[in-house]
Amino acid sequence: MDMAKGEKLKSGGERRGRPRKRAEQQRALETRGAILDAAIAEFAARGFEGASIRAIADRLGLQHPLITYHYRSKDILWRAAAEHAFAQIREGWDTSAPENSDLPPLARLREEYTTLFRYTVAFPEFHRFMRQEAMSGSPRLKWVAETVLAPLLERLIPQIVAAQKQGLLPLVDPILFHYMMVSLTTTLAGFGPEMQMTSALSAKSPRVVEAYWRLVDETVFGKYAQELPARIKEAGKR
Repeated sequence: MDMAKGEKLKSGGERRGRPRKRAEQQRALETRGAILDAAIAEFAARGFEGASIRAIADRLGLQHPLITYHYRSKDILWRAAAEHAFAQIREGWDTSAPENSDLPPLARLREEYTTLFRYTVAFPEFHRFMRQEAMSGSPRLKWVAETVLAPLLERLIPQIVAAQKQGLLPLVDPILFHYMMVSLTTTLAGFGPEMQMTSALSAKSPRVVEAYWRLVDETVFGKYAQELPARIKEAGKR
């Protein structure tokens, strides 16, 4: 009888412990996310050489040993921050244009580049974070190209080619089309402060954001956008 009671108490304690453990795991995930966002902002502002783990900790009001507990070195932290940013973009893609969806290639591309644009508007530091490495040509750029960007391109390039074959996009090298779109998606993140000084238009204004992306959509897709519903329907039959 005493043994059965003990087992019952133990089982009850285990059930109570599970929510507590899940809450701790959630807090740990949130802490890591906050650290990685702060790291992107710090690397964006100061570059890899100028950034420090202590400064990243100061942005969050944390003791810097907490960051080194999760990320042993600045290089490891930079790579984790890059993976964190691109994972959020890919998560957005998987929500708006899943790979197993029946969306035609052009519709998927528009969703994916729109998602990238929304991310850079919400988190402009990401564009500056990447630009710091592009300007220096560092080993980190090679790593991110091979580790993170290559899988994304493996997803996008076939869609661009398919849309081109359907006559829905201009016939240019797909990689050129992609980087043109990357440039257009990061314009507000890169030139927002300058634009505000020259025109008083704020890149943070929802009205400006929507007007800009409508302009990109009409400029890039042009005549294709006007005929889009009918042509996508026709393309889907091919």
